[in-house]
Amino acid sequence: MPRPDHERRPLTGRRLLRRLPGRPATAALGGTVPRSLPRWYSWVYAPAMPPRPSPSLAPTVPDRPSPSPNERSGAVPVATVHRLTHPPPGHLLPPDRIWYASYGSNMDAARLRYYLRGGRPPGAARTYPGCRDRRPPLRSEAIEFPGRLYFATESPVWRGGRAFYDWAADGSVWGRAHLITAGQFSDIATQEMYEAPGADLDFTEVLADGRSVLGPGRYETLVLLGHLDDVPVLTFTAPWHLTEVPLTRPSGPYLLYLARGLLTDGVRDAAAVALYLSRCPGAADAWSLDELAGLIAELGPGPARSS
Repeated sequence: MPRPDHERRPLTGRRLLRRLPGRPATAALGGTVPRSLPRWYSWVYAPAMPPRPSPSLAPTVPDRPSPSPNERSGAVPVATVHRLTHPPPGHLLPPDRIWYASYGSNMDAARLRYYLRGGRPPGAARTYPGCRDRRPPLRSEAIEFPGRLYFATESPVWRGGRAFYDWAADGSVWGRAHLITAGQFSDIATQEMYEAPGADLDFTEVLADGRSVLGPGRYETLVLLGHLDDVPVLTFTAPWHLTEVPLTRPSGPYLLYLARGLLTDGVRDAAAVALYLSRCPGAADAWSLDELAGLIAELGPGPARSS
């Protein structure tokens, strides 16, 4: 007896999002999006049990770094998060758990700990109040999702450009998803907005429409990237696009946190991470590949493990 769709697993070794009943599998390869949906919902998740696509059918990502040996071998899976055409039934209700998709310094567990527990990181110019719930994430996963990472504005903490996410740009973003409570996500986002934590955010709009602009400032726009294990994957960024703001060179210490986070799961090697960062707007014209490789070499051999 064939297994139902929701129990199937892909054969590629990667965790892919499940196809909703009734949705054509061709949409995963660039099929037509219904007119009733926003055009930015053009990325959809793959079929439940797809064959490995041929190069001619696989979606192409401009300027994407070559996969590392670990990625090619499939030894360590990467959770691939695509934008959904529709949320799974019941996901318009306020979630108890949220995957916080981090693409900047919070990919590093040691850095994220200051947002959860409070305190002042070494070398930082700011003390964080922490979350109401100070427990660590239940899980953290390496993820990849469509869009572009870029660096802009001037951070007083890092004395250089901040990482932002442009959901409308062509490309692929590497990150880490932390499974936390809705309250913890609210408090982390509030601290990024330079406000005191203490109240839960309203997730109604972002879960229904895919995006919610809470204000005009940095990190005040919530974006729904998809669902992982039937839990919504959310991140926050600026309301503007990378073409609408001057780019800013990120500092070396800031890039080291990004590199450490990307290396934590052992999914990518240092060379792949250096290449990825060298192609991000803001860093691309300010750091050479050799400079980034030398910077990341300061982390030492092998994946960086944060405890």
